[in-house]
Amino acid sequence: MSERNHHRPAPREAAFFDEFADGVDPALVTEAAERAASLLVRGAHSSNDAGVADRLVHLADTEGIEAIAEVWSHAAADSLSGCLWRLYLLRSWVYADPTGVARQFEGGRSRAEFAQVVAGVADPPGPDELRAMIDDVLRGIAGGDFADVLFRASAFARVVAAGRAALPEVADADVRRMLGLAEQLEAAGHLELGRGLG
Repeated sequence: MSERNHHRPAPREAAFFDEFADGVDPALVTEAAERAASLLVRGAHSSNDAGVADRLVHLADTEGIEAIAEVWSHAAADSLSGCLWRLYLLRSWVYADPTGVARQFEGGRSRAEFAQVVAGVADPPGPDELRAMIDDVLRGIAGGDFADVLFRASAFARVVAAGRAALPEVADADVRRMLGLAEQLEAAGHLELGRGLG
């Protein structure tokens, strides 16, 4: 029977920790993400600059959705940064596949009639109308009530979820994912009405 050699763990010397000294503290990233989101939402709303709304709408275009994801994608759904991430993700998806989104939205209109009205998409809801609607929703960050922005985006996602459920080629997981997004945005809208996300 061979003896097993047991080794004591190597001491964690200063050099070990120095390797990670340049790492970013997740708590600081979260705080910075929330601060940036607060400046965008609260600052834009109080701005008198008409160009602010357009810059907000096109933030993902100018900065890239990947850059936004890096900052906001891990934020809680009931935080300002989490809401902004979900809004920009929706916009990027609509722009990436406007025809497919229009088909899903059309399929859900008769199954989610109230949500369709709240979403505010022109009739008939073609690709151009959906792009215009999602941009109008984001423009509301600067010019309207942030709770309304969240409710409109939630309604849009709810209609799409209903449309996905009617399409045989769409997996149940994709229906649930869109419905979950709708529910998160709606819950955040209620929080914003009650106490304000922050």
